[in-house]
Amino acid sequence: MSRKRKGRLLDAVLVVDKSLGESSNRVLQQARRLYGAAKAGHTGALDPLATGVLPICFGEATKFSQYLLEADKGYLTTATLGVRTETSDCEGAVVSTRPVPALSRESVEAVLDGFRGDIQQVPSMFSALKHQGQPLYKYAREGKTVERPARPITIYELELLDFSEQQLKLRVLCSKGTYIRTLVDDIGEALGCGAHVSQLRRTQAGPFTLADAVTLEALEGQSSEDFAQLDSHLLPADQLINGFPVVELSPEQAHSILQGQTVSIGDPATPGECRLYSQGRFLGLAQVQPDAVVKPLRLVSTESQA
Repeated sequence: MSRKRKGRLLDAVLVVDKSLGESSNRVLQQARRLYGAAKAGHTGALDPLATGVLPICFGEATKFSQYLLEADKGYLTTATLGVRTETSDCEGAVVSTRPVPALSRESVEAVLDGFRGDIQQVPSMFSALKHQGQPLYKYAREGKTVERPARPITIYELELLDFSEQQLKLRVLCSKGTYIRTLVDDIGEALGCGAHVSQLRRTQAGPFTLADAVTLEALEGQSSEDFAQLDSHLLPADQLINGFPVVELSPEQAHSILQGQTVSIGDPATPGECRLYSQGRFLGLAQVQPDAVVKPLRLVSTESQA
């Protein structure tokens, strides 16, 4: 098979600012087509209702996408009060309507304070979590309810940006596994009137923010003849794991690591996962053991193109 048909061997991250109504899979396929990439994957889907930060991994970067799934996330959301829906967002059928009590900033803040920090959250039946191999939303569409245990999550920041008689505008910084729709639904119940998400924008996924993002519309308007314009939006694969410490290897050590062997780095190092580099080149992810021996975990292919 020719190289042209196989696709470009890109090893990078593209942060897309996903548009309203688009599925994450369509964004992924469109980005892969625009870049002619041989391999691509995203780092956790956004609902069609949501806009904002959707990192796309090309090539060897897909090996590290799991770490972004486990990273903290940031959101801006609008909660519409007085109406509860079966999906906890504006796309679901209305299940109840209630009058909204008179609100003050103090009364809203008092409720929000109960959701800050370490809390327990019961995932929505309209989530992609699986029960007996099937996503919960499939059971929900069949009118079935599955018992879901509460899961620990952390709401690092929950800021009330604005409020009115019918809406709250919130900024959220949270741990992995947090469902903003469920958070808004729970806040609505605590306020005594119910609520659902009417707008949702992801502003951050791990180290990536809206400042790194570009829309598909902007990409489609750029020339792909030599890919230079398109490639200017790509970020290095190692940014996916930039929270890990760095270990530098000599060329000889790098050769051994890339052969799947362990190497001793001599000097004491903090045990745990680390990023490996040699002469400025990113090699992958490794484990530093207590005896200062480095064991490879996920390595960038020697055939990769930076």
